Amino acid sequence: MPRARGTELTTREAPAQAAPNAEKAYLVQPPVGRFHESLWEIAQNHLGDGRRYREIFELNAGRVQPDGTKLTIASLIRPGWELLMPKDAYGPGIEAVTPKLASELGLDSHASPARAADGWGGDATVGNTGGNTTGGDAPVVVLPGTGGSAGSVPGNGILASPDSAANQVPAWPFELSSASLLAAGVLVALGRRRREQLWRRAFGRRIAGPEPDAALAEKALRLGADDPAVRRLDTGLRYLSQQLAAADKTPPTVFAAHLGQVNLDLWIAPPDPNPPRPWQAADGGQVWRLPYAAAAGLDLPDAAGLAPYPGLVSLGTNSAGRILVDLEVAHGLIAVRGPRPVVQAALAALAVELLTNRWSDRMQVTLVGFGEGLTDLSPERARVASTLNEVLPELEKHAAQVRDAMAAAGLESVLTGRSRTSDAGLWAPHYLIMGVPPTQAQAERLLALARSRYRMAAGYVIAGDVRGATWTWDLSPDGRLKAGLLGFDLEAQLLPPEQYAAMIKLFHAASGGADVPLAALAPEGAAPAAQLVPGSAMPVEVSLLGQTGVQAPGPIEPDRLALATELAVYLAVHPEGVHANVLTGAVWPRGVTSEVRDAALSRVHAWLGTDAAGQPNLLTDASGRLRLGPGARVDWQVFRAWFARASQAAAASDPVAEAESLQRALALVRGQFLDGRDSSRYAWLATDDIEYEVTAAIADAAHRLATLRLGAGEPDAAMDAARSGLRLAFNDEMLWRDLLTAAHATGQEHVLRGVVSEISARVALDEVMPRMAPETEALIDELLPSWRTSAA
Repeated sequence: MPRARGTELTTREAPAQAAPNAEKAYLVQPPVGRFHESLWEIAQNHLGDGRRYREIFELNAGRVQPDGTKLTIASLIRPGWELLMPKDAYGPGIEAVTPKLASELGLDSHASPARAADGWGGDATVGNTGGNTTGGDAPVVVLPGTGGSAGSVPGNGILASPDSAANQVPAWPFELSSASLLAAGVLVALGRRRREQLWRRAFGRRIAGPEPDAALAEKALRLGADDPAVRRLDTGLRYLSQQLAAADKTPPTVFAAHLGQVNLDLWIAPPDPNPPRPWQAADGGQVWRLPYAAAAGLDLPDAAGLAPYPGLVSLGTNSAGRILVDLEVAHGLIAVRGPRPVVQAALAALAVELLTNRWSDRMQVTLVGFGEGLTDLSPERARVASTLNEVLPELEKHAAQVRDAMAAAGLESVLTGRSRTSDAGLWAPHYLIMGVPPTQAQAERLLALARSRYRMAAGYVIAGDVRGATWTWDLSPDGRLKAGLLGFDLEAQLLPPEQYAAMIKLFHAASGGADVPLAALAPEGAAPAAQLVPGSAMPVEVSLLGQTGVQAPGPIEPDRLALATELAVYLAVHPEGVHANVLTGAVWPRGVTSEVRDAALSRVHAWLGTDAAGQPNLLTDASGRLRLGPGARVDWQVFRAWFARASQAAAASDPVAEAESLQRALALVRGQFLDGRDSSRYAWLATDDIEYEVTAAIADAAHRLATLRLGAGEPDAAMDAARSGLRLAFNDEMLWRDLLTAAHATGQEHVLRGVVSEISARVALDEVMPRMAPETEALIDELLPSWRTSAA
């Protein structure tokens, strides 16, 4: 059984733990560029299946590595570590475990024991309430794999701060990439911060991209996010609540939800064989099932009802799919026991998903024992407290208010209130996530607060073995979660410290609003003059400024087209060329064998063909870099060339030539950047600045052209210029203000009102940021003071 970091192994136990299935070993390789090895990739390359990463984990968990650290969480491995491998491992780097190597790996009978625990109250496991030497309130910093001791560090949070994890080598964030619902919610929350960051962008500048480890986390989030699943869950639950309210029925108690491959299942109590259509009953009415095919046809009214089950949160996954539990159903405390790093990683994941999920409305999540970083994710939901004592009165007040509201309405459940009223504040839940065990006095007070006969709008999840808890969830060192009363044995959803820190960095960077000069304004790397000739044809055409596409002379199998297109697009946005290992890490982030990669590149080489001179359109230069040849035209590079000419004309004080060049540049913009791309691909965009550069450059070109047209007394042409930029830079408020200004300059109020209505409709339909920038709103007030009355 794998051990938690710090759990003491006797000399006798060490060989028995590591040796039974291990006759081979592998040396973890150093990173190449931004690509780092992961257990998934090692399993994929040397066992033929990335999902076998857990076998490698189980062979190595708790073993002291050459640098003195240990493997405790599957996503964190380091270059130079010597990993034991299953017997059937194969391929380059796999070495047989000889007696000499066994001695080096600590598998001989004289292996030194692991170091003693740096336990929580003397134990590496979250346990007895009375064993917490911190008094129950001091936050704890945990740095798995650092080799240092963890302890009570006032002022810091449950997980490492971004600075404290800065020196760690970032590994592939496996947990983030597998947390499909959490990832989707975090990306939407990040989109809000980025939108506000974009509001502050100045002409000639772009928003700054994240640091490398944060960018790697965003790449994992993009790869793992499952937006369709979030929409199905949200729509299905709200529709169910509305249908039951229309039939004057109270929504059932939902203990848990299961998101499988083809159905959404709700485990309900008491059983009811008659759910509203298109929900179906299964297992005698104990399960209400919504087939995804039916969910696609559900239509919620504009004023959709309140979320009925805001406390649903991912617990983990099994072989059939993802399991969520409803925190409100416990009617008491939920205690989480197990090794401290694993418990804290599980609570961090639970907190992040609660703060960012989209199947909830208003809620308050109070976090005790966490750092301040989570408030950046959702300032309206999150509250971080340094001690439990300072928030207990507020929790008790909330419980009393909910009881009074239920009594006044004659209800026995908040579910009925949520289904029949639209007052989100009245039935808004308050959840407590406590990352450190409470004192005995605090535990007794919490138990009295949480225990309720009726379903309340509250949930309490506490680290530690709290006597009297309604539910107890047990976590094993290898991340398995057992929820006894619920009957679940799952692979727990975890958010390890280094991934938490990297994710927080994403929000810090966006909230800080940093920007940098727009490098894309420079002509270097732009298309050659021959590609700017009107009507000219090139062997290969790569489209980035609109619908993603590559036109090439060679054949390609339809089922190979998506990958081939992504490879060509990656090279198109890196005209300076890239080494094969960089390309590998970008397009295959979870790892790929060199044989598969080389075969894919060979197909792309044949597909792109040659130019008129017989030169391949996929080249390998003298330094070994792959790049597109001169026979490949990329619309973005052509845009840059015209923009460079416009800049030269502006420097020469030639507004006519400048406007003509800008017009030609913007004519290339047909839609959103890489529109229609495969959502399961292109995660490398998170670690590249190209999106920021393209959006800012096109917005600046459109703004400059609109200014020139307006200065020439051509307001209609100015509106056209603004709209040409909005085709791609749809969220750049500067262009919406240009459109407003030009519409006002026409002197026709109906034209201005039309633009104001367009902006208002856009805001109303925006799921990420349903409000306009303050500067835009102020401009509308100035140009059309009556617009608010008209909108009402």
